[in-house]
Amino acid sequence: MEDRIDEAKGRTKEAVGALTDDDELRREGKMDRAGASVKRKVREGKDAIDERVDDVKEKVDDALHDDR
Repeated sequence: MEDRIDEAKGRTKEAVGALTDDDELRREGKMDRAGASVKRKVREGKDAIDERVDDVKEKVDDALHDDR
């Protein structure tokens, strides 16, 4: 969610920078968008790892119950 806010903020800064011919504001907007992209990829990676951990936990739990 935070990455979407940063993405929108970056796009807004870029648009205002383009309208006002403010190169610094455009650069800030690009940096906000780049940060949003990194946050999104980190979140996606964490979600994938969490899924794998849950799969392993389930397999271990199943193996422990099968031995009884």
